Amino acid sequence: MLFILNGLERLNLDFRLAGTELCCDPNEPVPPPAIVVNLLRKYLLPEASIIVTTRPSALRRIPGKYVGRYAEICGFSESNLQKLYFQMRLSQPGCSGEDGGGKSPGSSSGEQDNLVEMLSRNLERHNQIAAACFLPSYCWLVCTTLHFLYFTKTVPPSQTLTGIYTSFLRLNFSGEVLDSTDPTNISMMKYVAKTVGKLAHEGVMSRKTCFSEEDLQQCFEVEMKTESELNLLEVFRSDVFRFFLTPCVQPGKELLGEKKTLAQRVGKELSEVIGKVSEDVVVVLNIISKVLPLRFLPVLLNLLRIFPRYFSRLSGKDRDTIARTMAEEMFKEEDYFNDDVLDQINSSILGVEGPMRHPDEASDDEVFELFPIFMGGILSRRNRAILEQLGCSIKNLAAFEIAKAMKKTVIRNSRKGLPPSELMDYLFFLHEFQNERFTAEAIRSLRTVNLSSVKMTPLKCSVLASVMRTTCHEVEELNLTSCNLDTSSLRTLFPVLLRCKALHLQLNNLGPDACKEIRDLLLHDKCVVSNLRLANNPVGEQGAQFLAEALAGNRSLTHLSLLHTSLGDRGVEVIAQHLAKNQHLQELNLGYNSLTDAAALGLGEGAKKPTTQCSDLYFNDISEEGKRELHTLRMDQDGVRALVFLTAGTDVSDYWSNILSIVHKNLPFWDRERVRQHLALLLQDLESSRRQTANPWRKAKFLRVESEVKKMLGKLRDGS
Repeated sequence: MLFILNGLERLNLDFRLAGTELCCDPNEPVPPPAIVVNLLRKYLLPEASIIVTTRPSALRRIPGKYVGRYAEICGFSESNLQKLYFQMRLSQPGCSGEDGGGKSPGSSSGEQDNLVEMLSRNLERHNQIAAACFLPSYCWLVCTTLHFLYFTKTVPPSQTLTGIYTSFLRLNFSGEVLDSTDPTNISMMKYVAKTVGKLAHEGVMSRKTCFSEEDLQQCFEVEMKTESELNLLEVFRSDVFRFFLTPCVQPGKELLGEKKTLAQRVGKELSEVIGKVSEDVVVVLNIISKVLPLRFLPVLLNLLRIFPRYFSRLSGKDRDTIARTMAEEMFKEEDYFNDDVLDQINSSILGVEGPMRHPDEASDDEVFELFPIFMGGILSRRNRAILEQLGCSIKNLAAFEIAKAMKKTVIRNSRKGLPPSELMDYLFFLHEFQNERFTAEAIRSLRTVNLSSVKMTPLKCSVLASVMRTTCHEVEELNLTSCNLDTSSLRTLFPVLLRCKALHLQLNNLGPDACKEIRDLLLHDKCVVSNLRLANNPVGEQGAQFLAEALAGNRSLTHLSLLHTSLGDRGVEVIAQHLAKNQHLQELNLGYNSLTDAAALGLGEGAKKPTTQCSDLYFNDISEEGKRELHTLRMDQDGVRALVFLTAGTDVSDYWSNILSIVHKNLPFWDRERVRQHLALLLQDLESSRRQTANPWRKAKFLRVESEVKKMLGKLRDGS
């Protein structure tokens, strides 16, 4: 028979004969501690095998003569075991999200395999993360964070980032007492907050993540060095110290040619550090905060220390100061060009593809934008409940007064117009804060939402949809240009898109399936979209069919851009057939879609109604004869103005600057040789029209436009 006794430090065992009587009869009723002591004495069931787990500090409670073998469990013995853990954890059922999101099981499995591979590569070249993940608890933390980043699809998201870390602390320390033999019975979490939390607080305040032995000595100093306090410190060093601090594994500072496994290298350094903090050798240690996402932990510890200690006795003025500090950290201008926080976390876990950093080069990943986000997250009701269980309480009144004091500053700063990545951080802060009333007041003042070039993952889409649904006000403009959107993204954001007057969806991967979602959007009775830009998306002929159906029944759309969407003649013909049923569209851009004369003329006939004023057809394969016929249609009473060239008869078109501006913006995404050919045709047309006019003013206008076209051709030739 094998007995496994887990967590022996919780029992105060007495091996003295006077304290615990001998017992060899399994049927004799005795207290539980007596059963355990007699099992370990080998007096009760002597032939049984026993495995005992305990903290190192409790080893002395069992006399050595009763122990046959000691083994210290330090962590993963080799990196392959880490990789195996990640593979098993990330391939569990349900890890691909709450729903399929339109993807096949094979694609989800491929994404999981890709995550494991990227994570493994980053562990191989980023020794600091590997050192932290030496402990399986942090491997769990990394995997849970990856689940949150990649597989969150519900609205609102099922959890918050701060919630992951408070749960992490609860899983590891809920109900844990530092030393059960000490009369103070202090919780482990509270002691950690007093020591490592103090060090983390100083690090966050001074933007510092590496600490020397001198810093550690100050951290572990106790005001009254009583015997009890010194004993608690010794227990902390032996049992908990390793969990929160890790040796700084800096590339370039290891012996060349020394090939050690991860376990040998990290295990040796840990054994040298633990218990020898007071030696006169400087040991550079790194708080877990050095490694994203693990660096969040000391920030959290810092908050555990600050909030419970001061909030109950803070004056209103002090709460205003805290609120103002949080708002200032949220809107620091020096952080405006950073990636948003979620992308920073992702890059820190999975690494960034590209050349390795030189060992002597300073790190640029010291990002402290998470500080206000975690502050907001800690104040949420759920996280305060978890902290209450850990012995760190934050009163409801304190949370309410800080939110009230912060509201004015946050709303005022958000109205200034934040860069896209900062705006995403702001939305994420509101999600973490989990205060619906606060969020509603903050979002109500947000009339323009510009998230262009932010990689809108399923999580970010869920956060945006969740935050925006706290109000029902109309949004003047939502810019999601170049955001890696797909069909599932549109599905998640559907309620938000309905309320947007101007909707920018250019440069995304929106094909026919996405156009089906857009059709449902435009046909919805609550849709207010008046300006829709779908330029540079692979819409194609099938997508054009869905958009044509939308045009036939929509009553809000006045401007539609389908520039460079691979429609072809057939796609435009389908749109032209349904266009006559639409009585509201004023402008339609079909430039750069490989249209020929027949399709262009068919569109002109289909758009002959009072509301349609302009149809952009530049950069298509329309001949001179086709251009003249389109011009004739325009001369009719109900004709539509078709912009094909930069000229209008013997004058320059009033819209030449608009056309060249659009071309200039899209040069990085278009086929340069084809653009060069079209620009050459435009230049020939300009020169021909200039020769036909005798008006010197018009000639000057032609020369000006020609110079702009020549500049653009020169840039194309130079490749700039």
